[in-house]
Amino acid sequence: MKKRKTDPATTIIPFTIIAALCAVFLIFPDGSTDTLSAIRGFLGDTFGSYYLIVGLGILIISLYLAYSPIGSIVLGEPGEKPQYGFWTWGAMVFTCGLAADILFYSLCEWIYYAQEPHIIEMGVEEWANAYSLFHWGPIPWSFYAVLAAAFGFMLFVRGRTKQKYSEACRPILGKYTDRLPGKIVDVLAVFALIAGTATTFSVATPLLANCVTALFGGNVSDLLSVVILVAVCGTYTVSVMNGLKGVERLSNICMYLFGALLVYVLFAGGETRFIIESGLTAVGNAVQNFIGMSTWTDALRTSSFPQNWTIFYWAYWLVWCVAAPFFMGGVSRGRTVRQVIMGSYIFGVLSTIVSFIVLGNYGIGAQLTGKVDALAIFAETGDIYGTVIEIIKTIPLYPVVLVLIILSMVAFYASSFDSITLVACQYSYRETTGMEASPKKMRLFWALFLIMLPIALIFSDGSMNNLQTVSIIAAFPIGLVIVLIIASFIKDAKAYLGGDRSAPSDTDGQ
Repeated sequence: MKKRKTDPATTIIPFTIIAALCAVFLIFPDGSTDTLSAIRGFLGDTFGSYYLIVGLGILIISLYLAYSPIGSIVLGEPGEKPQYGFWTWGAMVFTCGLAADILFYSLCEWIYYAQEPHIIEMGVEEWANAYSLFHWGPIPWSFYAVLAAAFGFMLFVRGRTKQKYSEACRPILGKYTDRLPGKIVDVLAVFALIAGTATTFSVATPLLANCVTALFGGNVSDLLSVVILVAVCGTYTVSVMNGLKGVERLSNICMYLFGALLVYVLFAGGETRFIIESGLTAVGNAVQNFIGMSTWTDALRTSSFPQNWTIFYWAYWLVWCVAAPFFMGGVSRGRTVRQVIMGSYIFGVLSTIVSFIVLGNYGIGAQLTGKVDALAIFAETGDIYGTVIEIIKTIPLYPVVLVLIILSMVAFYASSFDSITLVACQYSYRETTGMEASPKKMRLFWALFLIMLPIALIFSDGSMNNLQTVSIIAAFPIGLVIVLIIASFIKDAKAYLGGDRSAPSDTDGQ
């Protein structure tokens, strides 16, 4: 077999950048926070409409692709059957796209929204969960769906061996794919990948630590958070050494644990009627007001709600687009473009909606019925994780819920970061032969590399805001690259339908 050559541009440069960021966050926590906050304010306030336009535009394009002639293209040989069953494929799609932060935000996002003047004015009960469904619904999943189809087409129809962002741009970039413009695209992609994974770890790990101390006693500390991160890293590292088989097993386990948690809270928590009825109301509000929510800029900045939330979320999902869609496309061989896009909506959007309806509305119901005054606890302590634990303690046999949350979060982390590690390995070589072929040494390198920044940020003040800001910054150029990838995909797919069955050469697009 031909020996693969490591690509320093997508290995050494990102490693150096992240190592430098770790040092800066540790040595200058206050200064780095102030600088990043200023950049975040500039991008989110001045260019906020850019993120909103990209989001809504990609959703519209996804529906066009699914139901145009392009949607009938099989990702593989004509007539080829899918390599995975619908359930297994859907489980891998859902768990690779959402790490443990889905549980964290499902449990507490309504508390954050309840502090927002815009939500208070419209009504927390009716609108807090509606905005959660919007922010985790069709628009962000359209990012994944379209790119998964584009990458699957590139890999299995065109037979490209370079599984990188730049390669997906070849139909338009042409010879510049292998030159400086292509290298810049790939460095941006790897940086965004690491920013997204670090954000997820930093957001959700404290909840996992609080669940552990609530169940076994003790106090939450930086040391405990580091131990948890190392344990999670060990779990997904062992799994990723087994390649896609390990990811497949973990994805199925994760879905069963996640399902058990939702079923228990729905039927044992005592808020079943409220959860279902409020959930139906939230879905109705989100659907009826979808276009308005997608285009609201708050031009007078009376609340800055879209800047604080919608724009952040679109940026957060955009940086995750480097890893998740590549993995989704890689496991979609044999499916049509339409099946990939609509299947992503079925598993991704529906599973996310159920999570927020059950866990989010349980908390709102517990607040309104007087089981717990979560808003007062949060206002007094400012501790969102401790507040979530108090909500969980109102559920009968709450230790069972804590166990399910702990296991589900570890499973989400492991399955998500397995897929990310396998994808990241592809960026480290000039040419690859698929995720299963990546050497174990490279898998180990990336498995450990992905944990560096989250551990460093545990000891940095303002780490949550820093990571959100890094995501917004990284997402700005990535949004442009994603638009370029989609345009390249449409151009290449139309050429394929027109009878051109050859892959684009390095002179195409010139």
